[in-house]
This record gives sequence, C-alpha cells and structure tokens, in this order.
Amino acid sequence: MPNRPTLNEISISGIGVIEKSLLEFGPGLTVITGETGAGKTMVLTALNLVLGGKSDSALVRHGAERAIANATFTIPKKLVDGFDEKGIISEDGELILTRTVNKDGKSKAIASGTAVSASALQEIAEELVMVHSQAASQTMTKSSKHLELLDLYANIDLSKLQSAVTEANELSKRIKAMKSAGKERERELEALKEFASALKKIKPQAGELQEVNDEISKLNSVEGLTSTAGSASGILEDDENGVLTQLGSARKSLEKAVSLDPSLTEISEQLNEAFFEVQDLAANLASYLSDLAADPSRLEYLQNRKSELNSFIKRHSKSTSGDSNQALHELIELGANIDNEIADLEGGDDRIAELERDLDKLQEAALVEAKQISKIRNEKAKSLSVAVSHEIHSLSMPSTNLVVEVKNGSKFTELTATGLDEVNFFLQTHKDAPLVSIAKGASGGELSRVALAIEVVIAASEQNETIGTYIFDEVDAGVGGKAAIEVGRRLKALSKIAQVIVVTHLPQVAAWGDTHFVVSKDESGSVSLSQVRKVSTNERIEEIARMLAGHEDSESARKHAEELIAESR
Repeated sequence: MPNRPTLNEISISGIGVIEKSLLEFGPGLTVITGETGAGKTMVLTALNLVLGGKSDSALVRHGAERAIANATFTIPKKLVDGFDEKGIISEDGELILTRTVNKDGKSKAIASGTAVSASALQEIAEELVMVHSQAASQTMTKSSKHLELLDLYANIDLSKLQSAVTEANELSKRIKAMKSAGKERERELEALKEFASALKKIKPQAGELQEVNDEISKLNSVEGLTSTAGSASGILEDDENGVLTQLGSARKSLEKAVSLDPSLTEISEQLNEAFFEVQDLAANLASYLSDLAADPSRLEYLQNRKSELNSFIKRHSKSTSGDSNQALHELIELGANIDNEIADLEGGDDRIAELERDLDKLQEAALVEAKQISKIRNEKAKSLSVAVSHEIHSLSMPSTNLVVEVKNGSKFTELTATGLDEVNFFLQTHKDAPLVSIAKGASGGELSRVALAIEVVIAASEQNETIGTYIFDEVDAGVGGKAAIEVGRRLKALSKIAQVIVVTHLPQVAAWGDTHFVVSKDESGSVSLSQVRKVSTNERIEEIARMLAGHEDSESARKHAEELIAESR
C-alpha cells in the first residue's frame, strides 16, 4: 500500500484500565479480542487522543500521574507537504504522534519531537484513519453524512465551488450594505475621505510606532548606554589589564609550550579562536560606541512623529484593544480598500447597478460549477447504489438494496458550500417495497453491515487512495451466525486494499484475522504489558474457542474454532 498511510504501532500508558501496552500492526486484517472490560477499545481511545481528540482527566488511570498515547505512522510522499504546512513534520516517511494528559486534564501534543496544537492533529486525522464504532454507525442516518460519503466515492472536489460561492456572497453583502447606507452616504463618504486624506499625508508603515518608541528610548538613554557600554569596552581593550591583553599573553605562553609538548596544540588553537572572537566583539562594541551619540534633532523628529501617529490613531481608530501598535496596523489594513469604499459611495445607484451585474456573473459561474457537480453526483449515485447493494447481499441481507437518492436544486438561493443537492440513503427490503430511510429501515446490526458495505465500496474505488487504516470498534454488535461470517469475509476483503483493525467479540469475525491480539486483565482489573499478547496457532484456537463457549477447554468449541480458521483460509 505505497500510496496510503499506515499505522505501525500504538503504545499506551496509564489510560483507563491499561497500565501499559504495546501493539505492533502489520498489513492486512488485525483483530483484537478479550474479556469484557479488559480494555479492547484502547486502540480507539489512544488514537482519539493522538489525533487531537478532547483530553479528559478521567482518562488517566487511577494512581498514575498522566496518560500517554503514542502512535507511529508511515506517510506516503503525496501527504508529506500538506502535513508540513500544518506543522506536522514527518521524518523519512515516518510520523510519530504523542499525546499526554495530566491528572488536571491539561494535555500536550508532539509530532516527531515538535510541539503542535491538538487542532493541527485534528486537521490530519481523517487522512490517516477512518474510525467506525457503534456510535459512529449512527451518523450514517444523517443526510449530511450521505452527501459526504457520495462525494468521497465520486472523488468530488468542492474547493472551486466554495471559492465561487464565497466571492458571490461577499459581493452580495457589499451591495446590501451600500443600499442600506442610503441617507448616511454623505456623512460616511466625508468620514472616509477625511481618513483617506490623513492616511495619504501621514503614510504610516507597519510596525512603525514600535520602531519610533524603541529609537526614542535609545536616544533618551545615550548617556547611560555610553557609560555602561564604554565600561565593557574598557574591560576588553585596556592596554595593561584588558581581556585582550591577557588573552594575548596567554597565547604567547601556550605557543612556547606547544614547541615543548605538541599535545597542547588543540588547546592552543582553541585559545587562538577565543582571542579572535573577543577581538571581533571588542571591534563591534567600539563601532557601536562611535555611532552612539546624542542627536537632539533626530529625537525631536521622532517625538513629533510619535505624536502625529498617536493623534491619527486616536482620531480614526475604533479598536478597543488598547494596543496602539495593533490599532495602527488595523488602520493600515483598512486603508488598503479605502479607494473601493469611496468609489462605492460616490458611484451611488450607478455603482450599485454595476456591482449587481458583476454579482449576476459570479452567481452564474457558481451555478455552472454546482450543476456540473450535481451531474457527477447523479451518475455516481447509481453506481454506488448497485455496488453497495451487492455488498449488502453478501452480508446475509439478500433481498435488501441501498438506494442513493439525489435531489437537485437549480437556483442560486438554493446553493450552499456543498452545492445544490440533498443526498439521502434509503433501504428497500425487496424489489417493489417502498423506500425507507436507513434510520427507520435498519436494526443496529443491519446498520453496521450497511456501514461496512459502504466502506468496502468506497475504499475499493480507484480514486480513493487516501485512507490507509480503517478501524472498526465492535460494529458487529447484533450480528451472528452466517451474517457474522460474512462480516469477517468483507473485512478481510477490505484489508486487501487498506489496513484494517477490528475490535470484536465475534469468533466468526476474529477467525479471519491475519494478526490476532488478545487482551486480558488480572484480578485487580489492570492490564499490563504482558497481558496484551499476539497469538497464533494453538493460542489462537484457544481464544476463539473461549469466545464460542465461554472457556477454552471445550473440545467441541476447539473443533469449531479450527473449522472457522480453516474456512477463513
């Protein structure tokens, strides 16, 4: 999977019942099983933290100072630059994310050794993993989620549309403001012209007020600076006892010593370097002192300039921050568009009419882009319906079909940042049955299977190579028998395309794993490093037998476990 990110390992310390654990993942399907309450969902908990989830002191294990989650990913080249822009730096294609949560709830996030914000981690989360839990499956009932899934399947890019809609809406607000100005136009125009005139006359520069204040402070301190800097210069350059004189003497002595013992050569060279560095330092300090002189005329100019800038700020700023430097910066930014604002007000109705013509063009361009997206959605909705229905049939729902319905708008007033369309997923239990919304037409177990079917189809689409790791946290709840075997089969199929990690209580699903971890706990309810075991062969049969019969000693359960594993192969 060279084009997809992959999760290599997760280490956890002090989270919930977990004292310490380490899980190393490979490609294919990884299953995690264990007793109830043993902490099987630690993968989801840890990933939620390292990918910017909300920190909570309740996560910290009783008696521990902090909770620590660490995850290591392999990142494909196509994602590296985008991550770098967000401050998430990877090294040689490896990204290490660490999140700590203290007992007081305060947290810290680190990416490859560099502190980052939790929000930065959230921005990259969906490009690394797709998490499905029983709760997450419920989001499948929302129309907004349906549109998001269809767009992911269709590989739709909304950036051009969103830019066009934003530009049109901003111009619309500008026109509305101009129309509402009405009687206030002359007063506002006069105020803008006065501001523009003052700005043109004063010509303030960004950061200028701070620079003026700094230079005034320096000029007011010339006498004190001359005394203190001069004293330092004297210590360095005094002919008899100065540092340079002493270092010079030390150099000569060492040079003689080197002729007697060559092992002193390195020390002699270091002393030479120190001498020349101090010599340069003394020269720079002397230059500073020569330039340091009282300049009454410059001081007067700066004080007048400061007064001028402060008067300009006081007259025109509406800032409430109390920071004069910030207020000046805001006025300079305001001045950047002042000519357009004056033109708007001076143009009156003619200007409004001109801008309305511009708005019509922008809205038409946005509609053209939105209708093109609608066309793609309509086409892809049909193929998504067919592909997902085929998967649903394989999951012991032979007569149930998914129908993806797209309702298209046509007017700009119906246009949003996601386009003109409303997307809804329906289930049809047989050919002539009425369409029923997923929320009403599927039980918990059926909804999990529908969600799995959709993920398998989207992950398999050629365009979608972004998500590298799918995590399913007990989404097989309410599923059993033949359906459970088919869930395992589809998870196995998905794992041939992307990395899949499953937390499960079903032996029929666990049997399909390429890698199998078993989580157990001691009598105190703790889980230590030794109690997260990667199992294979006999141990794996024993675990699946335990899941089937409640204990691993049942001979019939062992035979059934062997049959399940054999079937998965």
